[in-house]
Amino acid sequence: MSTTDKLKNAVQQVVGKAEEAVGKRTDDPELTAQGQKDQAMGAARQNVEKAKDAVKG
Repeated sequence: MSTTDKLKNAVQQVVGKAEEAVGKRTDDPELTAQGQKDQAMGAARQNVEKAKDAVKG
């Protein structure tokens, strides 16, 4: 996994966590859901990249 991809995925997860927190504090269910989605997507992308690295050996 390239360092750039790792960073992008980590940033997406952090942004998602922030969106979720703000959504909860402001009682905005859409923002909360968006934050959760961003976190899940970042984690999924990291898992895909890890799988690619494992295949490359």
